[in-house]
Amino acid sequence: MSNERKAIIDDLLTRSVDQIIDKVHLETRLLNKEPLRIKFGIDPTSPNVHIGRAVPLLKLKKFQSLGCKIILIIGDFTGVIGDTSDKNAERPMLSREVVKENLKTYIDQFKKIVDIDSVEVHYNSEWLGKLHYWELCEQADQFSLNEFNSRTNIKKRLDSGSRVSLRELMYPMMQGYDSVMVKADVELGGSDQWFNLLAGRTLQKHYKQAPQDILTNTLIEGLDGRKMSSSWGNTINLNDEPKEMYGKVMTLADSLMIKYFEACTEMPLKEVATLEDQLKTGKVSPRDLKALLAFEITKLYWQEKGAKEGQDYFESVIRNKEVPTDMPFFNVAGLSIVDALIASGLAESKSDARRTIDGRGVRIDGEVVIDYEGKLTSGSVIQKGKRHFVRVK
Repeated sequence: MSNERKAIIDDLLTRSVDQIIDKVHLETRLLNKEPLRIKFGIDPTSPNVHIGRAVPLLKLKKFQSLGCKIILIIGDFTGVIGDTSDKNAERPMLSREVVKENLKTYIDQFKKIVDIDSVEVHYNSEWLGKLHYWELCEQADQFSLNEFNSRTNIKKRLDSGSRVSLRELMYPMMQGYDSVMVKADVELGGSDQWFNLLAGRTLQKHYKQAPQDILTNTLIEGLDGRKMSSSWGNTINLNDEPKEMYGKVMTLADSLMIKYFEACTEMPLKEVATLEDQLKTGKVSPRDLKALLAFEITKLYWQEKGAKEGQDYFESVIRNKEVPTDMPFFNVAGLSIVDALIASGLAESKSDARRTIDGRGVRIDGEVVIDYEGKLTSGSVIQKGKRHFVRVK
């Protein structure tokens, strides 16, 4: 066995890991070069995959390098049903049309991390959409109500008198059945998915399969300090343009930098430890360290060229307050600023545009906008926030 393979396995089983079942079993199988089937599922509840999801994706990349088979399950069925593992309130069902629209670019986003050509891709409507009451009752019989009620968020809601739908209790069973259908050896997920992943082991035993090993990763906080979640809009997305991605990273709290280096980059942990020591001793400033983090994350998705583009844009436009030279043009001369924000894609609706204006988040030629109806003239520059610029045509 090569030292390189052992190092990859050690990193895989320790870096940003929350819990593993069964670590010794999984490590032994990897050391023995077993071609394991590694399952990872994601529900398309948003059109964007954020870098919180990239934590397990980076592990999938390592599993690939060890000769394992990646099984990617896109939850076009479970996405409609809705997982409330990390929610303190009932999650509404999504329409099939919304889920179908959201998942259009998922494969392209996964390509940024994993070798998609060697990935086995499934949509779980393939099997979940065909189940009948008989099978559902048989599967449900493997779980007790007490097991579901013991989950922290479910217990809190029940204790407070909040509604918990039967649909929510069925979700772990559906995710567990995915493991049965793809014969998963290992399943990855966030720490909030622990119960759902255990459900896979339970159902695999029922269907006479060897129970999958489980590896959960620690969750990362988003731009506002809460758990990164599309529902809260505090995300850094895999599809964010380089200048957007770089700029978002630069807004992170200083306290999150080391965690992001560990979870969201491929920098060796020894180097991360050195940077942490340099930060504590004042040998590197928080600003310079965050710039390095922004560069490393942006490079992961947009290569060196994209990272340099994001860096240059941030230094000139954000830090030095220069107006960018490559902003897009929009034919919005003569329109009100509200209509122009919508037409240029800087606002989703009139209410969104007005909220941004009320928050003093819009400038015309450097001046803060306070009038909704002011007309625009050709050549003017519209600025929304710190990073979004368009020129009036």
